[in-house]
Amino acid sequence: MPVLQRKEPGGFTLIELMIVVAIIGILAAIAIPNFMVYQARARQSEAKVSLGGLYTTATSFFAENGTFTATAQLDYVFAGTPKYSLWYDINGTPTVVQGGSTATTPCNVNSSPATVQATPSAFTAAARGNIDADTTCDDWTINDLRILKNTANDVSL
Repeated sequence: MPVLQRKEPGGFTLIELMIVVAIIGILAAIAIPNFMVYQARARQSEAKVSLGGLYTTATSFFAENGTFTATAQLDYVFAGTPKYSLWYDINGTPTVVQGGSTATTPCNVNSSPATVQATPSAFTAAARGNIDADTTCDDWTINDLRILKNTANDVSL
């Protein structure tokens, strides 16, 4: 007579299921903050692209007028809905470029970074924005040598 074998029930035990849930939780705790940082860094590309466009506009202005000193708004136009405001020196005063962000909370982008200036032979323009909903502003500058700097980094690691 053949011996009847008892078949083990299929499925997972509660312990195995709890271990899997704990592993997923640990992976999420590591991945989500890193994702947020990468997302904020991607948003910084708006400042880089906008300042590159402003650089091109300012150098075109210089080619036509022989000076970087502007007496009126440069012919720079924003595309889309910007998170940054751009600043250029007009008549010796740092002036916001029309069409940029006007957000006042949580970071006020309506105040100029301190380094904005223009002389007949050189300029420094700036961008200020908030990319991660905290009170710290993200500041970038570009000059007539096309040197791009992040002077106040709003992306925390």
